[in-house]
Amino acid sequence: MRSGCVALLLSLAVTHVGAQSAPRRDLPSWVSALISRLERAPVANPPALIARFTYRGDTVYYLPPRCCDVPSTVFNKAGAVICSADGGMTGGGDGRCADFFETRRDEKLIWRDTRSRRGRS
Repeated sequence: MRSGCVALLLSLAVTHVGAQSAPRRDLPSWVSALISRLERAPVANPPALIARFTYRGDTVYYLPPRCCDVPSTVFNKAGAVICSADGGMTGGGDGRCADFFETRRDEKLIWRDTRSRRGRS
């Protein structure tokens, strides 16, 4: 009975983790490189994630703000930075995509850092 519960919990955990991120082979190479860079960096607070959206008719990738007034980054599908939607000193980003949160569509979580801050130095 106990081993069945453990197996079920492990299965759910694996399914949940798999649902959190797209296979890297399906991502643009620059997104995979960004994920690798984020995985080598200390765990952010809150932990980093990358989401894909449709914004102004185009595919964009959103990296939310991190600790200490670090702004978010919105990349176009080629990997060029188009704006900071939020975060930064004022919390309002750089103003170049002030309508991002109201007009973005088709959210897809691409990757989430699941590391614990306790396991990092």
